[in-house]
Amino acid sequence: MSDSHDARARQNAARLSGTVRVVGAGLLGASIGHALRAKGVDVVLADASPSQLRLAIDYGAGRAAREDDAPRLIVVAVPPDVTANVIEAELTAHPDAVVTDVASVKLEPFDELRRRGIDLTRYIGSHPLAGRERGGAISARADLFIGRPWVVCRDEQTRAADLALVEALALDVGALLLEMTPQEHDRAVALTSHVPQVVASLLAGRLAEAEEGSLRLAGQGVRDTTRIAASAPELWVQILGANAAPVVELLDALAVDLKEVADALREPDAPGARRTVADAIRQGNEGVERLPGKHGQNRHFETMVVMVDDTPGQLGRLFGELGELGVNVEDLRLEHSPGAQFGLAEISVAPAALRGAIDGLEERGWRIAGNTND
Repeated sequence: MSDSHDARARQNAARLSGTVRVVGAGLLGASIGHALRAKGVDVVLADASPSQLRLAIDYGAGRAAREDDAPRLIVVAVPPDVTANVIEAELTAHPDAVVTDVASVKLEPFDELRRRGIDLTRYIGSHPLAGRERGGAISARADLFIGRPWVVCRDEQTRAADLALVEALALDVGALLLEMTPQEHDRAVALTSHVPQVVASLLAGRLAEAEEGSLRLAGQGVRDTTRIAASAPELWVQILGANAAPVVELLDALAVDLKEVADALREPDAPGARRTVADAIRQGNEGVERLPGKHGQNRHFETMVVMVDDTPGQLGRLFGELGELGVNVEDLRLEHSPGAQFGLAEISVAPAALRGAIDGLEERGWRIAGNTND
């Protein structure tokens, strides 16, 4: 066996051993199952819906439970309104197992279980920041968590060996470990996930009764800001209700900001009005610059917009030729205007690579939108 083969085998080896029980065979639960099974881990699936369970098993996310199962780790991946109930049931049914959950709110189920007097020594809350617009076992993917943050919420009762199991789970599915308290986690996701969902949904709601002529003008800006508005209302009612306090705090602050801008625009020529608007836009610039990019790095990239013909294989050719030029693509955004026979690929690259990328692509016949050399 070659050294490279040995290295690949070690890299693909699972940190977890024994049986992992996943309760909830939807998108997250089934994706965890696929990722662990790809590393040879024995995965047992359970779900309140027999049809969902059979579907996840048919797709290969895990196997059905047996009476002799003795899971070392249990992952609860159920809707937020039943998370606490299922955690309690799993702790009771499997007294030798460590239990974690992947709910998007951490404090509410933890507090509820403490109110019930449940011994939470073997429970460690966690949350992978990953998902898709479509749910269910049919949408599950083994690579869903690769490169995505996975928050683990330990406390003073957490045993090192138990924590190691939950951390091994996150690492085995390819996620990046972060540690937070439940309070820190819920405040963070209120800002980065829950309030953006509300804002996107409210903005998209304005499109519901818009004139068709207006919608024909929709560009990438409105598509970017409303993309997550396609999420399931039933799930978000539960999430927002469970994390209401930090969400309300942020929405109230946002309402103040909106009122200040609206008041300024009522009399745009009034003293200070333009500065109010400019300050709001500038503060947004500063906030965007703080968002971590690829691999969590706060780096600034330059963008170029390449016009791509709407024919098969063109995007692959573009990436191939960028590779030949030695240009690493840091980010990509695609836009296709209705009725146009081409698309626009907005490509982010390192600043030092921008000029060479533009010149090299133009030499190969590509059209760069807005380039001064056109």
